[in-house]
Amino acid sequence: MISVTVLGSGSPVPDPNRAGPSTLVRAGDATVLVDAGRGVLMRLVAAGVLPPMLDAVLLTHLHSDHITDLNDVITTHWVMNPTPATLHVYGPVGTQRVVDEILAMLAPDIGYRIAHHDDLTTGPQIAVHELDGTPDLTIGDARIVVGATDHRPVEPTVGFRFEHGGSVAVIAGDGIPCAGLDDLCRGADVYVQTVIRPDLVALVPSARLQDILDYHSSVEQAAQTAARNDVGTLVMTHYVPPLQPGQDGEWRALAAAHFDGVIVLADDLTVIDC
Repeated sequence: MISVTVLGSGSPVPDPNRAGPSTLVRAGDATVLVDAGRGVLMRLVAAGVLPPMLDAVLLTHLHSDHITDLNDVITTHWVMNPTPATLHVYGPVGTQRVVDEILAMLAPDIGYRIAHHDDLTTGPQIAVHELDGTPDLTIGDARIVVGATDHRPVEPTVGFRFEHGGSVAVIAGDGIPCAGLDDLCRGADVYVQTVIRPDLVALVPSARLQDILDYHSSVEQAAQTAARNDVGTLVMTHYVPPLQPGQDGEWRALAAAHFDGVIVLADDLTVIDC
C-alpha cells in the first residue's frame, strides 16, 4: 500500500488554515517528504512523523513556497538524531546551490549548538542528489520514477511517480499539462496536482496574479490529465485563489465535467491510500 498525506494544501498566499506545499508519501518501508513549504514540520509531526524518520526529501522545483521551510527540516533532522545521520535531498539542478546557501544561513546557529552540546561535534550531514536525467530512484523498497514537468520559466521542474506493490501515486508539483506529466500519470491510482481557477483569477485586477495563468494547471486541465491517463483518484491542492468555505461543490463540478473518477479536494492532513 502507498499512503499519501497532503501536509500543506496552501499556496504562496499566507493562509491561517493551510500550510505551504508539502506532501508525505509512505510507500512500503520508505517515508519520503515531497517539498517543504511553510509550516511543514508542524504538519509532519501531526501526521505522526518526526524528521529523523524521513528517508529522503524530494523537491519538485525551487520556487520559494515549495522550499521555504527546508532549513527547518535540515536543522531539526540534525538536532533530533541521537547519532550523526545523513539527510538525502533530491531535486532538480540548482538544489545543491540552494542547500549550500541554507547551510551558510544556518552557520551561526550550527556554531552555537556545537559549542553548547557536547554530543554535537559536526554540523548537518546533507547529501544532495541533483536529478539531471535520472530515470528512477529506489528508496527503501519503493521505486520512484522521475519525470520532467512544464512550469516554465521555472526550469527544470520534476514530478515523482511512486510505485510499490502494484500501487502507484504521482506527486506532480506545479505546472501545466505536458507529455512528461502524462507519462508519470498513466494508470496511476492517485494523482496529486496543484490547481488554479482562471475564471476567478481573471476577476482580480493584478497583473502579477494574471501572470500565473500560463504556468499552472487549471482545475479543468488537471481533470483532463487524470481522464486521459486513466487515473483512479484526482487530488487537488495549492488552490489559487484560496478555496473558500462552501465552494467545494463548485470546484468539484468543474473537475467532474472532465473526469469521472474519484475527486478529492485536499485540506491539510488529508490522507489518500492506494
